Amino acid sequence: MARMPSAERRRQLVEAAVRVMARDGVARTTTRSVCAEAGVSLSVFHYCFDSKQALLEAAIESITGSYVARVMSAVEPRATLRETVRAALGTYWDHVTDRPAEHMLTYELTQYALREEGFEHLARAQYEQYVASATALVEQVCALRGVTPRVPVQLLARVLAAAVDGLTLQYLVLGDERAAADLLDVTADQLVALIEG
Repeated sequence: MARMPSAERRRQLVEAAVRVMARDGVARTTTRSVCAEAGVSLSVFHYCFDSKQALLEAAIESITGSYVARVMSAVEPRATLRETVRAALGTYWDHVTDRPAEHMLTYELTQYALREEGFEHLARAQYEQYVASATALVEQVCALRGVTPRVPVQLLARVLAAAVDGLTLQYLVLGDERAAADLLDVTADQLVALIEG
C-alpha cells in the first residue's frame, strides 16, 4: 500500500464510507466494510479516525460540502433576482437528480444519529451546516444583486433550508420531476418575496 498523507487517506475513507452507506445502509456499515471498500487496513482507519462517529461526521460534512460548493460556484447574477434565485435552486436540484443515493443517505444519517445514543449531536450538526450553507448562499445572492433583504438573513436561510429539505425528500419518495420543478418555481417566488417585500 502506497504511503499517502493522512488528509488524503481520510478523504479516501470518507468517499468509501459514502459508497458503502449508500449501498448497504448506515446501520449495516462497519469500519471493516469501509476499509475493504477503500482497500486499506483497519489500522489505517484507526490512524485517520477515532471512531465510526467521527467518520459519519466527516461523511455528512463531505456530502453537504460537495453540493454547497457546487451551488456557490454556480451562483451568478441574472437579469432579475428571481432568475438568480431560481438558477441557484436549479444547480442544487441538478445535484439531487444526479446523486439521489447521496441525498437519501443524508436522511438516513439523520435518522441513525437521532436513534443511536451518543450520536444525536451529529443530526444537530448536520442541520446547523444546512442553515450555515443557506446563510452563505442567501448572503451571496443578495450581495450579487445589491439588495438588502426585508427579513433577517438567518430567517431566510432557515426558510431556504427547510424548503429544500422538504422538496428533496418529497422528490426522493415520489420521483415526480414535474411537481419538483413546479415547487422549485414556487420556492424561488417565495424567497424573492421575502427578500424584496
